[in-house]
Amino acid sequence: MSEQTTLESLLEMGFERNRAERAVASTGNQGIGEAMDWLVEHENDPEMDEPYVPPEGNILGEKAVSQPPREEPTLAETAEGTADDSEQNVKRPMTEEEKLEQVKRLEELMRVKQAERRQREREEELEREKQRRKQGQELQQIRQKLQESDMKKLAEDRRREKMEDKLARQRVKEKIARDREERAQKFRGGEPSSTAASSQPAQPSLSSPSSHGPPPTKKEYDESRIQVRLLDGSTISTVFKAREPLAAVRVYVKMNSSMPEGQDFTLLSPYPRHVYTELDMEKPLKDLGLVPSAALVVAKK
Repeated sequence: MSEQTTLESLLEMGFERNRAERAVASTGNQGIGEAMDWLVEHENDPEMDEPYVPPEGNILGEKAVSQPPREEPTLAETAEGTADDSEQNVKRPMTEEEKLEQVKRLEELMRVKQAERRQREREEELEREKQRRKQGQELQQIRQKLQESDMKKLAEDRRREKMEDKLARQRVKEKIARDREERAQKFRGGEPSSTAASSQPAQPSLSSPSSHGPPPTKKEYDESRIQVRLLDGSTISTVFKAREPLAAVRVYVKMNSSMPEGQDFTLLSPYPRHVYTELDMEKPLKDLGLVPSAALVVAKK
């Protein structure tokens, strides 16, 4: 009787029969409260509106429990059991006021359950949003560190190249000085330049310039090593002829990078910062001061 009362109460509240029968069967006919809890938790299940077919041997959640063999009841026990069954079968039906009160309690219970579920979903969404923001901040920090590392590496490469150029120029100057000294010794008949300088005062010479040797010449570089940092932070490098235009570097970047087709970009020098224009693209690397080596950066237009 309690099972039918629970089912009837759910039907009176406006639940469809499929949902009501499924709730009673799934809760094992534990009562209207348990059935309501189950309906609130499973109201969005896709199979809720499908016709409910109870398992074989189980009607509306009635559990099949194996009963141990019982002895035949005595006449007194049979009479007592019959009286108990008669009392249970004679159950007073619920009045309209009681039904309305029960419906109100169940509706209030449903509202409470739904509010608790919405609160739980909001808290879970807030937690997920916190995790997303945290991951975004960590990713931004990693990108910033990588960018700073790339800039430091580029600056270090630039300083090393400048030092190498300075040492190369120093070696050229020393070689020119030695050549001058050797030519001066030959001109004076092999006497050491220090002895000649101490025995004779320095006099301005009006003779031909060939007596003093050729003037110092600046070393001409035929090639230039160009290193380019791409938009994704990676670098590529190769050697160009000193007379090649800057446009050759631009073509090399297009052919050896993963930039999308049609991506427009320009080249710039970071130290000191200088953005190269379309007119600069036609100028040789030598005229732009990019010989014997240089570091460039790709930038979006």
